[in-house]
Amino acid sequence: MQRRFCTLDVFTEERFAGNPLAVVQDGDGLDARRMQAIAREFNLAETVFVLPAADPAHTARLRIFTPAAELPFAGHPTVGCAVLLGLLSNPEQPQALILEEQIGVIRCRITPRGKEIAHARFDVPVLPRRLAWEPSPSAVAAALRIPPADLGAGPFKLEKWTAGVDMFMIAVRGQDVLSGVAPDVSRWEEAFGSAGPRAAYVFCPQGALPAKGFRARMFAPLLGVPEDPATGSAAAAFAGMLAANGALGSGSHEIVIAQGHEMGRPSTIHLEMRLDREQLIACAIAGYAVIVTQGTLRA
Repeated sequence: MQRRFCTLDVFTEERFAGNPLAVVQDGDGLDARRMQAIAREFNLAETVFVLPAADPAHTARLRIFTPAAELPFAGHPTVGCAVLLGLLSNPEQPQALILEEQIGVIRCRITPRGKEIAHARFDVPVLPRRLAWEPSPSAVAAALRIPPADLGAGPFKLEKWTAGVDMFMIAVRGQDVLSGVAPDVSRWEEAFGSAGPRAAYVFCPQGALPAKGFRARMFAPLLGVPEDPATGSAAAAFAGMLAANGALGSGSHEIVIAQGHEMGRPSTIHLEMRLDREQLIACAIAGYAVIVTQGTLRA
């Protein structure tokens, strides 16, 4: 059977930058094993399969796969798929979409800018929470091939957070350290354990705290993603860490996260946060996506 697909570059306004994404528009009838095989074939950080929504009032149901595993939620697939569905529906008018993912219902707002590019914003469906982790700084530093003294930045310590996908949050001393990170997968288990996605989100502030800009890299080699050019699920989890440690006051804040530069895939993620008495009460992820290719596959 021939199935339509598109690829998009996400968290960028330009083709051949950002985070590439494959969207299989006709996912109905494919089982998980076949979806996983197709994701391995595309060999991108994530591949999305569009299915009929369980609730007819919703736009679509999504299943998201890395080359090695299915995810309950991911940011760049949500943005990219929402942009594609919005552009296919009406490339001239803003739209509200409701997507179903394993994590729950995700509400998106799409603003087209021509027939092949649009801006998408979605409300993070589950607020981030801190997870238990007793880190070994020496093991973490060895896994990243940096000196232990380069770990940490201001109030940010080694912590583990999730907003649907578990992330080890690792602040480093500065952009020079961040650029020099070179993961050693043979040290991964010692640093991050033997269960779960074991994704490492390495970041540094750009400017003095409370900073509104950050530079980041994300490594998930055990998910088949040696390095990710832009990671919305990590940005969503980072909102929790930032609310807890970033000296942000009550009110609304927009944080700009630059990622993918070391890979030659510059990406820009906008993280919107709302705090009340220094407690995070809502967050959203936003960015652009642009269509790159369209075709069919036999599956």
